[in-house]
Amino acid sequence: QVQLVESGGGLVQPGGSLRLSCAASRSIDSFYNLGWYRQGPGKQRELVAGLTSAGNINYADSVKGRFTISRDNAENTLYLQMNTLKPEDTGVYYCNAKYGIMSFWGQGTQVTVSS
Repeated sequence: QVQLVESGGGLVQPGGSLRLSCAASRSIDSFYNLGWYRQGPGKQRELVAGLTSAGNINYADSVKGRFTISRDNAENTLYLQMNTLKPEDTGVYYCNAKYGIMSFWGQGTQVTVSS
């Protein structure tokens, strides 16, 4: 069993920034895929940013150029730097790690972008 714990969410004004962290109980270098997902009000969960073990990165079109996914293997932590935040970025953000058919999720952290 792998534990994922997110932190860094909160309330921020449009144009502001937040950095989300996801601390894993095991080495994140052993996973095939790592990613951040979000679920806005009345919407389905979507992939925001994904990172493969080979270093390939992809972003949702809505966040491209504003969000950056990264990892620190030494600290077993996945990050999501979010800049120039918009109200439509509001939602619960989840950390995810996959290894084969196994998929692990964090508890989620709320991000609210509002004036």
